[in-house]
Amino acid sequence: MTENQNQTQDQNADNATDQTLADRLLDAALTHVAFDGWSQAALDAAAAECGADPVQARAIFPRGGLDLALAWHRRGDAAMAAALSARALAPLRMRERVALAVRLRLEGLDREAVRRGVTLMALPHHAPEGARALWNTADAIWNALGDTSHDGNWYTKRAILSGVYSSTVLYWLGDSSPEQEGTWAFLDRRVEDVMRIEKAKAEVRNSPVLSKLFALPLAVMDRARKPGGADARLPGCWKPQSARN
Repeated sequence: MTENQNQTQDQNADNATDQTLADRLLDAALTHVAFDGWSQAALDAAAAECGADPVQARAIFPRGGLDLALAWHRRGDAAMAAALSARALAPLRMRERVALAVRLRLEGLDREAVRRGVTLMALPHHAPEGARALWNTADAIWNALGDTSHDGNWYTKRAILSGVYSSTVLYWLGDSSPEQEGTWAFLDRRVEDVMRIEKAKAEVRNSPVLSKLFALPLAVMDRARKPGGADARLPGCWKPQSARN
């Protein structure tokens, strides 16, 4: 075995160890979030509970509670995708699939941990991270549902779903109905609104009059492309008209 292969194996082992510790710290921190919020105090308490070196814990979560909260959010996205993949989606209409994905994303969550996370992300200096996490959740849902859009629809789907998800979370936080029936009814109404928007967009494209009236914005949407490849660092890429022909 070469020296490079040994170094790669050692690095992989270190990454696996760090990930295991990260999961342990996150699990331990969740018991303290209700009292300390997503904070450095919660991370310190988790490290003490796990018998972890505080320096190593800080290296894994350098921004303390913020990185803890974001790690928990990513865990929720992954759990939703896994739960959705185990469901039989073929008999469901798209609106039912979207509603199911959002419901799976929320079911089983600790409401106080979510409330503390919403409060944290509402702080002005954390707002960009909160917006990115929300967008990533919408992206995770559409990817789990097999979305193949690559033009402007890639953006509009995620932007609209971000609004649906965030409003549903806020309703859910204050919902006292049995089994959160009020939340799921609210979610169904919001998804139905989205379907009306999608229907309206299709009608505009198919209308001889409206398609000409909105020719410029439609052309802009058609030429937009989702992030990927060399442009992955950008929010999207523009495909010139000459490149489309």
